[in-house]
Amino acid sequence: MTNMQLAPYAAHWQQSRGRKIHEESPPGRSEFQRDRDRIIHSSAFRRLEYKTQVFVNHEGDLFRTRLTHSIEVAQIGRSIARRLRLDEDLVEAVSLAHDLGHTPFGHAGQEALNDCMQAYGGFEHNLQSLRVVDMLEERYAAFDGLNLCFETREGILKHCALDKAAELGEVGERFLQNKRPTMEAQIANLADEIAYNNHDVDDGLRSGLITLEQLASVRLFSLHLQQVRDAYPHLAERRVIHETVRRMINTLISDVISQTEKNLEANAIQSLADVRQAPVLLAFSAEMQELNRELKAFLRTNLYRHYRVMRMSAKARRIIADLFNAFMEDKRLLPPQFQYAADHEHARAVADYIAGMTDRYAIREHRRLFAVEES
Repeated sequence: MTNMQLAPYAAHWQQSRGRKIHEESPPGRSEFQRDRDRIIHSSAFRRLEYKTQVFVNHEGDLFRTRLTHSIEVAQIGRSIARRLRLDEDLVEAVSLAHDLGHTPFGHAGQEALNDCMQAYGGFEHNLQSLRVVDMLEERYAAFDGLNLCFETREGILKHCALDKAAELGEVGERFLQNKRPTMEAQIANLADEIAYNNHDVDDGLRSGLITLEQLASVRLFSLHLQQVRDAYPHLAERRVIHETVRRMINTLISDVISQTEKNLEANAIQSLADVRQAPVLLAFSAEMQELNRELKAFLRTNLYRHYRVMRMSAKARRIIADLFNAFMEDKRLLPPQFQYAADHEHARAVADYIAGMTDRYAIREHRRLFAVEES
């Protein structure tokens, strides 16, 4: 979408606050397109294929991974951005990069690594995603990281403690000044929530850990399930599930667009500066917020705390803790490039190495270090 078509409060790439290291504008594409392309070609993005969403990678080929989740977030985000006349390329760039710093084993892995890092500043995957694009990717001759635009980096950093924000310079200023990011960043944040809630429903049903009968107690799901069954009484259950989830996503997107348009009007938003000063503008209606909250509570109780998920989470925490402790005790166990980094900041280098692992690589690395196998 060209700037002539964008809303006046959109992020315009010609007015970007720029990159840390100046580069000439790319011919034939915008600065935000360049960011999107760099993210797609990064090593961290490819590794998302083998990182957990809810189910560990080896548990099945059809469950979602961080990669498929990120692609789905980008698709939902672009749909919302187009309706609101915002920059789709910026939304896509932020959406594709938002999980680059996630550990193996999903939230269990992050919690375990954060526990290990408490004495060294902690670990948070949003900060790690920024660290990946700012420092850890090694692809370009002129700079470390991907040298992304300020607006993309700002969107990746969804939330941040004030003490951390003070250390981040310009990209952390909005947390200190109580300002909001671009509308595009707000879209990516809400698209993330829409994607993981609804697709965790799909994966949970596919796994058999939750059932249609249980979900019938959740109003948002039950409403759309009944619509599908009324319209297609003889449809196979697998297709009933897909159709129900598809309709739920469409309803949530439509609600967000409608409520956001009302918020824009109520706050008299005319520019990006207005967006930064206003409350969060991308939002569900009060009614939909309550229905979505009910769905999240159901998933937390019935899926994320299911005993089979909890067993795998316990294994994941043990693997992360064992690896961290081994590498902290003897940095010579680290690959050479991380040994060099450990000379400067040992614990952070260990966290960088572990956070960059895929599920199956972490399992293999744990086996290499701890398994005693007969020859």
